[in-house]
Amino acid sequence: MITPLRKLNAAQVADWERNLSQIDSRIARILEKPFQDQEISTAEGEQLFYTEGADLQAVLQAADLIRASRVGDEVSFVITRNINFTNICYMGCRFCNFRKRFEDAEAESLSLDEIVRRAREAWDRGATEVCIQGGLHPKIPADHYRNILMAIKAEVPDIHIHAFSPFEIWFGAKKARCTPAEFIRDLKVHGLNSMPGTAAEILDVEVRKQLTQDKLSADDWVAIIRAAHDEGVPTTSTIMYGHVDEPRHWANHIALLRSIQQDTGGFTEFVPLGFIHYESPLYLDGGARPGPTYHENIHMHAVARLMLAGWIDNIQVSWVKMGPDLAREMLGYGVNDLGGTLMNESISRAAGASHGQEITPREMVDIIRAAGRVPVRRNTLYEVVERYEDHDPADIPPLVPRKAETTVSGSESFDTLEPSTQCK
Repeated sequence: MITPLRKLNAAQVADWERNLSQIDSRIARILEKPFQDQEISTAEGEQLFYTEGADLQAVLQAADLIRASRVGDEVSFVITRNINFTNICYMGCRFCNFRKRFEDAEAESLSLDEIVRRAREAWDRGATEVCIQGGLHPKIPADHYRNILMAIKAEVPDIHIHAFSPFEIWFGAKKARCTPAEFIRDLKVHGLNSMPGTAAEILDVEVRKQLTQDKLSADDWVAIIRAAHDEGVPTTSTIMYGHVDEPRHWANHIALLRSIQQDTGGFTEFVPLGFIHYESPLYLDGGARPGPTYHENIHMHAVARLMLAGWIDNIQVSWVKMGPDLAREMLGYGVNDLGGTLMNESISRAAGASHGQEITPREMVDIIRAAGRVPVRRNTLYEVVERYEDHDPADIPPLVPRKAETTVSGSESFDTLEPSTQCK
């Protein structure tokens, strides 16, 4: 059910109506829709992506007003740690420079002990969540995903485990010879709390053919996301843009996510992820443009806010992709969440991203206040943990990652906690 609008003050309404009267009447009619609890169609969303000048300024203003109406002036973040447990992967994602083969010098797989150590370290530094993803290692046993969950929960039972993309679920289910729904159900029993909605890229057949040879199809991604929601496992939703895509693909993608949400209510947020091109084989081979432009970034966040209004009301900006300064600017274009502190981030850095591995809670609060908004620490499910209206978070220094003492090579066997009985 669509969430109701909050009332805007008289000055906001007067300024909005004045600006609306000065732009293209066709754009004005589209922008009025979310204020009347009406949906913007796919074709209308595509039109908004092409706006310029005063029309674009009206789009940005509308996105900010709808943000204020839907979620207020709080901007949230979560203290989390990314744990990429292996970078060994044999799938043909042409946009990715994270994957390594067995013989590569940088190839690694973390032992269960090291994964657990990182989770415990994150918890001790205030994290409420660990985000766990990895490459599709051809020698990984089906029960390794379960064993990761069990090992973490045995050591840190109260931490929220946000883990395994739809591609990993597809891969694990194939190895376990069961359906994705059965695989997710088993993982939930053993500690899975939510899933990242990554591996979506662009949910378009032709675009996906150019991005990868072996990636799961758009239909498979949708089916696995729906299965997760049906099993009571919430997920994020994402888009990766700025490569071989166009505004029509963006509008179709957002509309598809909205239709899933209308059926399941299982998405917690929408996260636009700009393509990082620097070390990407797709770009280096001349097959893609060099990531999104500044205007494509602001269009994406603002139009998403308007198209998803009332259905997915948490719009997150990726500071890893954009950097803190541009992320702060996006808070004026419909965004209400800065994502996670991360502590570690490997995938974007492997593609050449220049921004750091961690933003501390104190730095998050400073960014939010600089945008004139109210900082809030949340958990994975957007429940408020702490508000920073009149105080600062603890001043915790950035984590200095150490070389994992328990990293194992790609040729070694995986840890096993119990015999594999998954999905049998």
